[in-house]
Amino acid sequence: MASVVDKRDFSKPVIRRKALSASNEGSLATVVNFGDLGELTFDEPVAHGGSDKGPTPLTGVLASLCACEAVTFGRTAREMGFEYEGIEFDAAFTIDIRGRSGMRGVVPHFQTVKVEARVRTQDSQARRTNVVEETEARCPVFNLIKDAGVRIEMIWIRDAGDAGTMAA
Repeated sequence: MASVVDKRDFSKPVIRRKALSASNEGSLATVVNFGDLGELTFDEPVAHGGSDKGPTPLTGVLASLCACEAVTFGRTAREMGFEYEGIEFDAAFTIDIRGRSGMRGVVPHFQTVKVEARVRTQDSQARRTNVVEETEARCPVFNLIKDAGVRIEMIWIRDAGDAGTMAA
């Protein structure tokens, strides 16, 4: 059955609202409730005063970056007719903990973020470059981190599937 929809008017803002709830019972662990999607606990490691019940909030942001890049890449690839079988991410960040420990003048967020994204595709480097450039322009989490002044490095690697050999 065919779908019929009105053409969207992008000359005006298209605002969506998303919501969740979170609770903290006086510890460093916070339980985030995503409604029908379940809950996720963020915490700090025992060595930093937490109880290690889940990832740290900053690790959650890094995970959100990978997920958001994957979603944005998927949508963009579909629009551009770029074929791929999947993406694998390895990500890391650095932080100067003096900032979150209260030292004024030291930013409490990421200093650097580095992500390697291995795209399983037979498509060309030129076409992949076009999808990557558009993905990074559209990805909300990527731009949030970049706009915060964080040195963010995204390395997109083509995995052609030939016996695990990666081509940059």
